[in-house]
Amino acid sequence: MTQAKIGIIGGSGLYQMEALQDVAEIQIDTPFGAPSDALIVGNLAGTTVAFLARHGRNHHLMPSELPFRANIHAMKQLGVEYLISASAVGSLKQEVKPLDMVVPDQFIDRTKHRVSTFFGEGIIAHIAFGDPVCNQLAGVLADAVASLELPNVNLHQGGTYVCMEGPAFSTKGESELYRSWGATIIGMTNLPEAKLAREAEIAYATLALVTDYDCWHPEHDSVTVEMIIDNLHRNATNAQKVIQETVRRLATNPPISEAHSALKYAILTPLDKAPAATKEKLELLLKKYL
Repeated sequence: MTQAKIGIIGGSGLYQMEALQDVAEIQIDTPFGAPSDALIVGNLAGTTVAFLARHGRNHHLMPSELPFRANIHAMKQLGVEYLISASAVGSLKQEVKPLDMVVPDQFIDRTKHRVSTFFGEGIIAHIAFGDPVCNQLAGVLADAVASLELPNVNLHQGGTYVCMEGPAFSTKGESELYRSWGATIIGMTNLPEAKLAREAEIAYATLALVTDYDCWHPEHDSVTVEMIIDNLHRNATNAQKVIQETVRRLATNPPISEAHSALKYAILTPLDKAPAATKEKLELLLKKYL
């Protein structure tokens, strides 16, 4: 199977990477079912990368329906060590405007129906997650945004992403609550990815593309799908430029990430006493510790 050290998960409006060359579709099966779509492996900025449309290329999966474990496991099967997640978000702060980009460094979990761990069934692991994104990868991503000097795009490095359940957007009461917490942006998908990527020992960072002011802003209409789609299309071209520059920088100087050894002290169950079926299921994650 073709290997790629860099993976990209594209959210709403980023169902393909137009700059990808020599592409091949790879259907991957995982112990956790099928990913959202076939993975696209190709050449981007002279480097082999793996791309996955988070919601499927026809956007047929709701946030709560996403096969998060299969998506991350499939990336791990391809050898991905650095995972860039691009996704649409709403802004919870006046200064974070639609069309801006945010590289968050924190998350708040408001989901209710997500399985966000590979473990269980006789093997227990507790990853350190105080810093939920890889700071080194996030730095490369932010530097790539800054270096491009994109017109009408402001970069916000750092900030807190509230991950809500969806699929409905926030009530005004919820939006004001998250603002009172000091949160920066709100979305529906990235926190389960970040948790699972850490368990898979993959460095993970988010490129958040601001489409709207959620529903709290008194001078803006409540968020609508039409508003988001319009801004998604305007964001997509810029996002692809950023990802391409990030890939170029990663290929030239891949950073050392603490995520790459996240399981070293996290597994509490003696693996020689763990159920054989679970060890087989998790072999890809555990093999260097067996």
